[in-house]
Amino acid sequence: MHSLFKVHFNWGIYLILGLLIRLVFPNLSWLCYFAVMISLHQFMLLFYSIGHIIPVRYLLGSFMCLQMFIGPTLAYNGLDKFQRGYMKMQVPYQEYFAYVLPAVILFIIGLHIRAGLMEGEYVEEEKVKKFVNKNPQLPYIFVGIGFVASVAASFFRSELGFIFYLLSGFKFIGTFMIILGSRNVKPIVLAAVYGSVIATSLSRAMFHDLLTWVIFLGSVFAIKYKPRLEVKAMFAGAFVLLAVFIQMIKGDYRQATWKEGEEGGIEALQKTIEEGQEKKGIINMEKLAVSNIRINQGYIVTNIMKHVPAKEPHANGQELMVFMEAPILPRIIAPNKLNAGDREFFMKYSGMRIARGTSMGLSSVGDGYINFGTIGGAIFMLIYGMFFSEVLRLYKRFSKYFSILILFTPLVFYYPIRPDCELQTILGHLFKASFLIIFIFQVWKYNFRDDPEPSAA
Repeated sequence: MHSLFKVHFNWGIYLILGLLIRLVFPNLSWLCYFAVMISLHQFMLLFYSIGHIIPVRYLLGSFMCLQMFIGPTLAYNGLDKFQRGYMKMQVPYQEYFAYVLPAVILFIIGLHIRAGLMEGEYVEEEKVKKFVNKNPQLPYIFVGIGFVASVAASFFRSELGFIFYLLSGFKFIGTFMIILGSRNVKPIVLAAVYGSVIATSLSRAMFHDLLTWVIFLGSVFAIKYKPRLEVKAMFAGAFVLLAVFIQMIKGDYRQATWKEGEEGGIEALQKTIEEGQEKKGIINMEKLAVSNIRINQGYIVTNIMKHVPAKEPHANGQELMVFMEAPILPRIIAPNKLNAGDREFFMKYSGMRIARGTSMGLSSVGDGYINFGTIGGAIFMLIYGMFFSEVLRLYKRFSKYFSILILFTPLVFYYPIRPDCELQTILGHLFKASFLIIFIFQVWKYNFRDDPEPSAA
């Protein structure tokens, strides 16, 4: 628990912000206020950790709070009136928070109970620099593999396509190695790698990749340059504004590109912004409510809580075997295993009806409730958090032989940090990414292994 309470943290600012929230929103219920304060604690821990570690645990906690606390709090306190049908919160806030508050708190405790000094997140800069100096071409090879795999992934489906998708993430790992191992920043590499993410995000109208890899890029830059608090605050503020801006225009942009046939790109984005300004402006309460759905996984959890056990009994752990089969067994052995965002499975336990081709996730919080109910689901979330922490501790253990291994944790936890994904997708990504990395490091272990430290005479 050292990493939750005995790290660099300004409790004075935390209490002042908490008081301001209470004064500005006096009608906020105490349950909602408590959820907001836990979220604020996680957000501030994430902020203060930047420059010291690759903050996987704090991202897991912050994103969980954003989707399970902040989004639902906004919905319960006014934004729900702009929603219809399944999109509304389906149970009273007291019932929702009675389950989700302890579930998320126990998840966060699980992440940190054996975290030690953030094991699996601390980068040994000098060892990485020494490795890159010894293998100066390897980061560029990783970047090249990433670009080739990005193109190849579109030609394959299922497991083989997913392998290329994972390999496409190597361009980010190569970029991190260049940043930490080189004396000067390589702007051409940065522009190529992150320019490709921007272009892909605009063409697909999907921005999660961009925001996630920007966070990891910022954390790696901060590890190298150790920015002052004011500089971190400036960049954090700019990132929040970018994220809010994307959320506010994303719906209109998708309407233009997905349904009206506009080609995704800078011109379509500019046109969307101009049309939004001509109508009701980019920011208004109705758009805020629509955007809140994208950070509110709680509305799906409330649909589950309304549907289970009233119309569908608790699974009592039986569905966990289905969840475990999906990420571990290849489809050639288990042809009927769950797909990511399985539509029938989602509708069975949420009671929501979604169109064919639509993919939605129950979330790990929802999966816990489906299998074990309120108390059992909260205990499940504790074990779930501990599992992630143990995976990070394993990476720490093997990083003493392979110092660059820690730089792969953003690729391994890219999906697990997303609370909107269902359990089989999260575990599938984690197992397959870890297996691929283990395979590569074993086959080329003499290339990736650090030089042994000289023994004392």
